[in-house]
Amino acid sequence: MSLDLTARFPLGASVTAADLEDDPHPHLARLREREPVTWLPALGGWLVTARRPALEVMRDADTYTVDDPRFSTAQVVGPSMLSLDGPAHTRHRDAFARPFRPARTRERFTRFVEAETDRLVGALAPAGRAELRGELAGPLAVAVVTEALGLSGVVAGTVRSWYGAFVEAVSAITAGGAAPERAGEAYRLLGAAVREAVDAARPGSLLAEAAGRGLRAPEVVANAAILMFGGIDTTEGMIANAALHLLGHPDQLRLVRDDPGLLPAAIEESLRLEPAASVVDRYATRDARLGDADVRAGDLVRVSIAGAGRDPSVFPDPDRYDVRRRNAAEHLAFAHGPHFCFGAHLARLEARTALTALLDRLPGLRLDPSRPARPRGLVFRKPPRLDVRWEA
Repeated sequence: MSLDLTARFPLGASVTAADLEDDPHPHLARLREREPVTWLPALGGWLVTARRPALEVMRDADTYTVDDPRFSTAQVVGPSMLSLDGPAHTRHRDAFARPFRPARTRERFTRFVEAETDRLVGALAPAGRAELRGELAGPLAVAVVTEALGLSGVVAGTVRSWYGAFVEAVSAITAGGAAPERAGEAYRLLGAAVREAVDAARPGSLLAEAAGRGLRAPEVVANAAILMFGGIDTTEGMIANAALHLLGHPDQLRLVRDDPGLLPAAIEESLRLEPAASVVDRYATRDARLGDADVRAGDLVRVSIAGAGRDPSVFPDPDRYDVRRRNAAEHLAFAHGPHFCFGAHLARLEARTALTALLDRLPGLRLDPSRPARPRGLVFRKPPRLDVRWEA
């Protein structure tokens, strides 16, 4: 069958995992135009690059499920809200989602996010230069997740090492490799910290709340690891990518400086152009017709969030960064359907707060021309580092 698919989808057959890790957008554009649902031998499955079939896959959990032993995060952390569907998914998700509704997010986290941002930016200000991903975006995301989970006894560097191991493992599995051994040790240490937090039952601890809602200890640990993906890595990437887009487009930066009310739209436009989590995986539960493709039961169906965000049928001139784009928020950076990211409101709060502080407190903020930056990554996309300068 694979030979027939390769002949039928020649463009997909020509794309490598390295292409998608380095600069996927030219390849995704060609696929979206000519093979919007294509067979990609390099990934061992289908790749969806157009918005309409992407929505179809993410909405239909009966036909395209995450509940498959091949699902990458399940291989790393076991069953969780990210790798279950149906009633089991609802039970896992509901135990954690309630504190992230918009009003509760604002009430619970605004003061903490503002204080932590103020501390981080204040420490950077005298230097006149910084590496924003490592010195602001990452530490802010770690602090917020540590606070939310109630892991008050764990230092930030330890939390970062754990989620770094999980991200490395998921990326390796997605690329067809095996998870590194350090991921297993990180998961063991996270489990011990989670059990201590549940036993301590500190006020506001998301872990203690989840345990009180009927999740067993291993289930709480697995979902804590998942919240590190959504709450740390992708939020760090979201902030770094938004800063890179704004600072890399001086004309758009001027618009935002002249009208700070455009900042939320600037963030949405960045999410559309370069989502921090660029793909989501599903597995077909039955034979199905998707676009021009005959998907077979058991096939991997990988949705390119990055591809859908630049679909010209929805977003005219899709490669242009435009903070006045009216429909930028129609992106799929937080997924769609049953697995829509319930932490989206908190991630947006962090990004708005961080970028506001940078623009307000660091005069002449600009990219460091001696250290050019651009996003990289097969699954999680962000610049490896983001060096900036300003007038100290």
